[in-house]
This record gives sequence, C-alpha cells and structure tokens, in this order.
Amino acid sequence: MPELPEVETTRRGIEPHLQGRRIREVLVRDSRLRWPVPADLPALLRGQQVSAVTRRAKYLLIALERGTVIVHLGMSGSLRVVSGNEAPRTHDHVELQLDDGRAVRLHDPRRFGSIHFTLGDPAKHRLLIGLGIEPLSPVFDGAVLRRAGSARRAAVKTLIMDARVVVGVGNIYASESLYLAGIHPARSSARIAAERYARLGKIKAGPKGIGNVTIYPNPGSGLFNIRFHDMVNSGVNVRFQAI
Repeated sequence: MPELPEVETTRRGIEPHLQGRRIREVLVRDSRLRWPVPADLPALLRGQQVSAVTRRAKYLLIALERGTVIVHLGMSGSLRVVSGNEAPRTHDHVELQLDDGRAVRLHDPRRFGSIHFTLGDPAKHRLLIGLGIEPLSPVFDGAVLRRAGSARRAAVKTLIMDARVVVGVGNIYASESLYLAGIHPARSSARIAAERYARLGKIKAGPKGIGNVTIYPNPGSGLFNIRFHDMVNSGVNVRFQAI
C-alpha cells in the first residue's frame, strides 16, 4: 500500500507534467473503484487547466480553474504520465488526456483507490474534513502527540496510526518511528514520558522515507524498492507498485 512518502513522491513526479496543462479529455474505462467514479467526471474536467498538484494525508489534490480532483491510490494504485498514443494496460481505469499529447493514467489492479471531484473547499470534503495534523508540518512535534495520547489508554502505535491525530502514518512507518524513538509499540500512549514523545516527534517522514526506511523510486517500471531494518535484523528489500 502506498504510504505518505510514496504519495508525496508521486505528487512531485506528476506535478511538472500537470501544472499549467489543460485537460483535453477524460476516459473512464472502469468506474468500479472503491467508490464509483462520478458519471459526470469527463464533463466536469474537460477543458479545464490544472493550477496546482498538492497533497493532504494520502490524498492527491489536483486543483483546476473550477474545482478540485481528489485521488486516493488505495492499496495498489499508481499514477503514470505516458504518451497519449501508448496502449492502455489492463487496470488503467481512468485517464486524463492533456493538451500536450500526454496522458495521466490511474492504474489500480485491486480497485481500492478512488477519484472524486468537488467544487468547494477540498479541506471540507467528507474524506478530508476530519483529518489530523500533517507529520511534515512545522507545527508538528512530540507535544502534539503527548496531548493527544495523555488521556488515552490505547497503544502508542494505535495512536500515531489514527488519522484523526496525525495523518499518513502506516504500519511500516509507525513501527520504524517507534523503533528509532526507543518506544515499545504496545505501550499505553498515556504512559510515555515527554522526553520520549519529543524524540518521536523529531522523526520526520519525507519523500525518501523515514529513518532507515529508504525509498528508491524506479519510474520506468512504476515500482519502488524499500529497505527497512526493524522487521528483520538483517534488513530486507520489498518491491511494490506505487507510481
């Protein structure tokens, strides 16, 4: 499943190809994603210019002249920028055809991803409105986590994976962060010293990963290589589809 660093890497990868371009056409080859692709999506997007590509949690936000496209990659989704003449692959479900002859294709074999459109403030969309703080935000620190966990009896790993507290922290990065901070993942979030929370809050995730989790993008194949050390002592390499 693409985690926050992979989604941010995807955003940085597609932004130069989308920003300023106009959407010439939208093809929906299969609307059966996690939620059905809106039937009027082609009409809503056709002819619009892309002004920005941003991210909120694991959602990619494609800002248009009128409205915003919200994309979630689900468990197996990826976005690829290809020549518009390239034959679509199986599971290329949605395609944005651009005015420069290229296309952005949403590829999702397991179809747990989704694509939405809103004319209003995307921060108020039902999928985004209840989300917590961004871990890459300058105001995020250990004190934020300590305040959220002080009155809870849940395990600290459960706390930091709760998107209402902090967004985008999946299983691998939660385990890695706690390992580096020297905190047992099953320890009650209310029984962790301020010093430990401060150490945890300084561990930042980014497009290259977190701690000793390192992401090696391979845009040609659409795969990332990931190396992490807290699951097995010697470290392993995992490959999964992410861009």
